[in-house]
Amino acid sequence: MTSIPTDTSRPAGILRLANSFCDAKALLTAVELDLFTVLHAGPASEEEIRRRLELHGRGLSDWLDLLVELNLLERDGARYRNGAGADRHLVRGADSYIGGFIERSNRNLYPAWGRLSEALRSGKQQSGSDFEAVVDNPKVLAQFINSMDALTGVLGPQLIEAYDGWSGYQSVLDVGGCRGGLVSQVVRAYPHLSGAVFDLPQMAPFFEEKVAEQGLAGKVTFHGGSFFTDPLPTADIVMLGHVLHDWDPQQRKFLVEQAYRSVNPGGVLLVYDRMLDRESSRVENLVISLDMLLVTDGGSEYTVSELRGHAEGAGFTSIEDRPLGDDDTLVVARKAR
Repeated sequence: MTSIPTDTSRPAGILRLANSFCDAKALLTAVELDLFTVLHAGPASEEEIRRRLELHGRGLSDWLDLLVELNLLERDGARYRNGAGADRHLVRGADSYIGGFIERSNRNLYPAWGRLSEALRSGKQQSGSDFEAVVDNPKVLAQFINSMDALTGVLGPQLIEAYDGWSGYQSVLDVGGCRGGLVSQVVRAYPHLSGAVFDLPQMAPFFEEKVAEQGLAGKVTFHGGSFFTDPLPTADIVMLGHVLHDWDPQQRKFLVEQAYRSVNPGGVLLVYDRMLDRESSRVENLVISLDMLLVTDGGSEYTVSELRGHAEGAGFTSIEDRPLGDDDTLVVARKAR
């Protein structure tokens, strides 16, 4: 999705840009309060919404009308209903629900962006916890996994379409694959493939739940460990999706080298991230790179040329890149037989 630049040649445009966080917070709050799930049952009046969400009432009509202006709700007289996009993607429990990532934005990214000045002065993350603290708290880990499910639900079909070599291989490994949401989609689309996920051991119960839900028990396996200290399982296709941006350049180099050892001779490495080369996604991907400043110790988005250097240094050949979805870039690196 390409942003429409705000006219910053006039004071009104500058002020509008400065206050655009208000629009975002209106949406974040709607997801937090589960407004769209409530309205999925049918249109409701302001008073009915107030009762169902257990709200005070002051400011409610302004909030609802702002969501109408943002095309998230529609208003028919005194009753509100979901807009088409909100009803498709923001109703909890739906297969196309992306609210998990929005909940993470509200809980983690929104407060961290309020400390951007400090992050730029210190170079330190501002989220208040490292990932070890996240994985050791089952409730917080479940929230993180919900946000990853939202992302892979969108990116999975796009990746399956963007890469045309699935049928030529027998096995696929998703490194940092969380609970297997992405690799499950790949294996369902190409049943001849055996799938695997490598991630921290704490992900295992969530993985088992997902695989059972997808009817893929025995078809997709989980390997627990740390990719900085443990060898990766081998596979014909190895994927690193939204993983490298969590780490600094030297760590990215190390992980690409780890992946090279994991790829079977003649196989491929697939890397996708919000790389900084796509002009159509320049604003969005710079924002995500600043997210990495705010929530990781050394991460950032990066360029295709940086990744190409790491891949060539590791031994990969025939490295290609192509757009993936709205904002990601997919890099395909092949390993000689």
